[in-house]
Amino acid sequence: MKVNSYKVECEYKRLDLFLAAVADISRSHAKKLIDDGMVKVNGKVVKSGASLKIGDEVLVTAPDPVRLDLTPQDIPIDIIYQDDDIAVINKQQGLTVHSGGGTNGGTLVNALLYHLDKLSGINGVIRPGIVHRIDKDTSGLLVVAKNDSAHVSLADQIQKKTAKRIYLALLEGTLKCDNGLIDTLICRSDKDRKLMAVSTAKGRRAVTEYKVVQRYEGFTLCEFSLKTGRTHQIRVHAKYLGHPVVGDKAYGYKKQKFELNGQLLHAYKLILKHPKTGEAMEFTAPLPDYFLDVLNKLKKV
Repeated sequence: MKVNSYKVECEYKRLDLFLAAVADISRSHAKKLIDDGMVKVNGKVVKSGASLKIGDEVLVTAPDPVRLDLTPQDIPIDIIYQDDDIAVINKQQGLTVHSGGGTNGGTLVNALLYHLDKLSGINGVIRPGIVHRIDKDTSGLLVVAKNDSAHVSLADQIQKKTAKRIYLALLEGTLKCDNGLIDTLICRSDKDRKLMAVSTAKGRRAVTEYKVVQRYEGFTLCEFSLKTGRTHQIRVHAKYLGHPVVGDKAYGYKKQKFELNGQLLHAYKLILKHPKTGEAMEFTAPLPDYFLDVLNKLKKV
């Protein structure tokens, strides 16, 4: 069992909404934890509809994760670098990072267990070696820890923003500004709990820096640099700009111009310090062919 403590920083009409936002879980999951007596407000068990005031303390006792299918699977992956402490993977579009949310097996973790001889255990049995994630239909770079010491160092670099993750995305329409900083709150969407949304009143701070790389007729290729790491952050912020990522049917247009299997969002650059040697390391991954095919069809302006 693990106990997490949350301080209420603004008033909430319902406890389940607050818990879903701060713990990044679905409202139904939050309600189940509350109904099971796993949540206390100021030391007392209350109902999911209880209101919260500024300064209230919410304690959540999370049950141990259920072990899912962690069978090594011979799934092809692009390992662009590895040593005794880390591995850097260029993840293909369509591959889920780890089991959960209805996915059991066929993940990057299953592939890592097959291709690598060891992984860190800090994230438990469900996410061995996983320090950070990228969405299933987002391609590109992520670093994997092979031991717990490396995991602690990498997680600290990401938390302190000394490790940099830079993405390329093709956006719908023409951005007015050549660069900018998006600074908002992001929380679970009230309309669909599987999605995230920008909020003015609740959620966690999300900061994304962007700059235009190339303008096309009706589209804009942009570079995004994450200052925080919220779920679906770039996709949500692109929608907030009024220019969703091409191919993103969840946050963008249902009717797409191109036949794609997911969004044109690629984690192309990763900068970090080696957890053992302290050496500065920079990795890049070229745009996948389907991304380049779309760019080649567009007219530059």
